[in-house]
Amino acid sequence: MILAIETSCDETAAALISDQGVLIQSTVASQIALHAPYGGVVPELASRNHSKDLPSLVEACLSEAGVSVADLSAVAATSGPGLSSSLLVGDTFAKALALARGLPFNSINHMEGHLVSPFLPFGSDPIPAHLALIVSGGHSLLIHVREIGDYEILGTTQDDAAGEAFDKVAKLMGLPYPGGPEIAAHAERGDPKAFDFPRSMVGRPDLMFSFSGLKTSARYQLEKLPQPLDETMRDDFCAAFQEAIVDILCAKVAQAAEMIDCGMVAVSGGVACNRRLRERLTQQEEQADRRLLLVDGKFSTDNAAMIAYAAYRRRLAGIAPSSLHQDINPSWSLAEPIS
Repeated sequence: MILAIETSCDETAAALISDQGVLIQSTVASQIALHAPYGGVVPELASRNHSKDLPSLVEACLSEAGVSVADLSAVAATSGPGLSSSLLVGDTFAKALALARGLPFNSINHMEGHLVSPFLPFGSDPIPAHLALIVSGGHSLLIHVREIGDYEILGTTQDDAAGEAFDKVAKLMGLPYPGGPEIAAHAERGDPKAFDFPRSMVGRPDLMFSFSGLKTSARYQLEKLPQPLDETMRDDFCAAFQEAIVDILCAKVAQAAEMIDCGMVAVSGGVACNRRLRERLTQQEEQADRRLLLVDGKFSTDNAAMIAYAAYRRRLAGIAPSSLHQDINPSWSLAEPIS
């Protein structure tokens, strides 16, 4: 049984997974209300609350699963990428527990957690080679997954991530934090053709993303509109902005899938719960006769279940545990070796 800790940003989370790859317990303490007044995550507040909440959260996770630390066979924690001060809390807690109990420890890359999250229902069944799209507040990645631990990054963002563009434009519009779900909610009632936004990097031979130009275009268009926006104009603006992001993501997925000639696409990360993106990708992949695997919404944002599962899949693949001397890496890329 593996206990995993996740504190890479502003969610404090713990999870347990069995030796058959079955999720036993997943517990998350959200800090959204804490950071909402600031319109974004404040690192000092995040780390302070991780330190306060983590011991009781782990205790609750074990208690609700009906197990004790004596039942554990390994401990894992997110060691990067993320906020340095937040990562240190979870990584140090997990290493201390592993050292005290004489248990193997796994440093898990947060992106690898997202990458395996759509496969949580697979348990111990093999994960086939596939194209992965990870799209979140901090990352937009296209990855050729050959097997666990063997990843080739095909494309990433040159500037802002898709989720970051959602949040920043929502802030410009005066919408509450987090902005992505707010824009999606307004977009449900809007006309996606009401405003013209650029589809940056689409049509190029490479698989890179860029969302800063789209964000800038939104800012300039907002400056020309009467403020405050009436309800119809606000809904139309959100719908058009969301459609531009979805168009870019879908186009790049199609391009990458054809490039590596794969039969499966897996999508994860916080933006993966966007209804319009899921709808468009479902249509696109059905037409292309490719299998599409979308992460369960409750595991799309930061959680420890995906970290536990990544640790489980690495152990199943025969990959050795990490050293307790391995430090956190706030800018840890999936392209780097994971030891």
